[in-house]
Amino acid sequence: MARSHFDAAYFDRYYHRRATRVHGPREIARLARGVTELCAWFAGGEAIASVLDVGAGAGLWRDWFGRHKPGIRYRSVDASAYACRRYGHLRRDIARWRTRERYDLVVCHGVLHYLDDAACEAAIDNLGAMTRGFLYLEAPTADDLVRVVDAEVTDLEVHRRSGRWYRERLGRHYVALGCGLFYARSGRLRFYELERCDGD
Repeated sequence: MARSHFDAAYFDRYYHRRATRVHGPREIARLARGVTELCAWFAGGEAIASVLDVGAGAGLWRDWFGRHKPGIRYRSVDASAYACRRYGHLRRDIARWRTRERYDLVVCHGVLHYLDDAACEAAIDNLGAMTRGFLYLEAPTADDLVRVVDAEVTDLEVHRRSGRWYRERLGRHYVALGCGLFYARSGRLRFYELERCDGD
């Protein structure tokens, strides 16, 4: 059964306490730098102008963008009332919410595995509708939960789905580029065959 709320205790356990946190500012800085540099590479050096951060949690991506790319139009949303109050996000449930606005980069880091199958599928459709360019996605699969994640610092109260389940639904909207990076099928960029992971 997946966690139904994300309160102060959750954020303390997984984001604030150094010994038990899943990610800290240093790790997210490396990740954000890598993601944005790959996006710039694929886009021929064209800068990302807009970012939507879905499930923004403790605001680590927001802090990085604020320090390193202050000119970007950045929007953060989260379903947690606590996270929105503490970190200043808009309260939105990605399974039920979408805007007509589209973004050059959508970040969905550690969100989808908390949603049941129907909500997760709806969330992927909503992400697809709001992505003009790139999606960075992290969602551990059932296999990852057994073979990859560190159980000491990972919340295991999640829905366990196969990578195939995710890929089938993401493939409706995105070309898979690897390392958690996807590109909107409606976008203007084209990729070499070996840059893609979906074989299309």
